[in-house]
Amino acid sequence: MGNCLLRNRCPSSRNQPEEAKNQPVKGELPVWSAERSITTEQLLRKRAEFWDTSPAYEGRKEIWDALKAAAEALESGNRDLAQAILDGASITLPTGFLSDCYDELGCRYVLPPYVLSQPTNILTSKPEPADALLPSSPVTMTPDMHLRVRMSIGDQISDEKLPVNSLERVADVKERIRQNHNLGKSRIRLICCGKVLSDKTAIKDAKVPKSFVVQVIVTTEQD
Repeated sequence: MGNCLLRNRCPSSRNQPEEAKNQPVKGELPVWSAERSITTEQLLRKRAEFWDTSPAYEGRKEIWDALKAAAEALESGNRDLAQAILDGASITLPTGFLSDCYDELGCRYVLPPYVLSQPTNILTSKPEPADALLPSSPVTMTPDMHLRVRMSIGDQISDEKLPVNSLERVADVKERIRQNHNLGKSRIRLICCGKVLSDKTAIKDAKVPKSFVVQVIVTTEQD
């Protein structure tokens, strides 16, 4: 569980050391070992439990969402995107590591190593990507708007204007991106304002600000 004072107990920045200065996020991931060897599926479940429960007990949900997105970007090797997410959410890193950070109110957030990197004793497994389990829309909708996206595939970053229908789900847009770029079973995440968009959300309900660039993180499946 993250280590953070409740929001109503953080009225000022007194919880953050005065001498601490914000540092750019570092690309080094923590090296750790689980008490017992675990599979990829077990690690993903453990991470999901942490991200799902932490906002319910402490801290600000929008900060937890941004930290999750930044952690995933950093683990995939995209340090620039991780930094952009942190800057957008006004998150401070006194040490440059996501394991210890603060929000603009001075609340402290401590992330365990298992949400930042895989253990050295992980058991090889290949879970079916969640995106692949969602069927694409059976009906092609006529585009009524353009979604500005910034594609991040490994070290390659490119900006695009994607024609979409405002009634489409995020999952449908992901599937179109997958087909346009021949991404196979790669994991795709759409991030807006530091928040990962849910697959079931309609584009119109995502309330993307006008002219805002949606970050698209693509994690290529490793052999």
